[in-house]
Amino acid sequence: MESSNDRQEKMSFFATLGAVFWSFIGLRRRSDYERDATGLKPAYVIIAALLGVAIFIGILLTLVSLAVH
Repeated sequence: MESSNDRQEKMSFFATLGAVFWSFIGLRRRSDYERDATGLKPAYVIIAALLGVAIFIGILLTLVSLAVH
């Protein structure tokens, strides 16, 4: 029988979004990084990163559009 310490709990998609957001900014505590390294699902990370990049590009395009006009 597995104990709770033997199981690695995977983080939810929203928790993964938070981890990716803080990674974009570059502000992570070491304990959070270590928790993320074992608990993140790779598919969630890829989806969250693509979503974050799309939002970032959208913000940049909006700012450039406002600056040009």
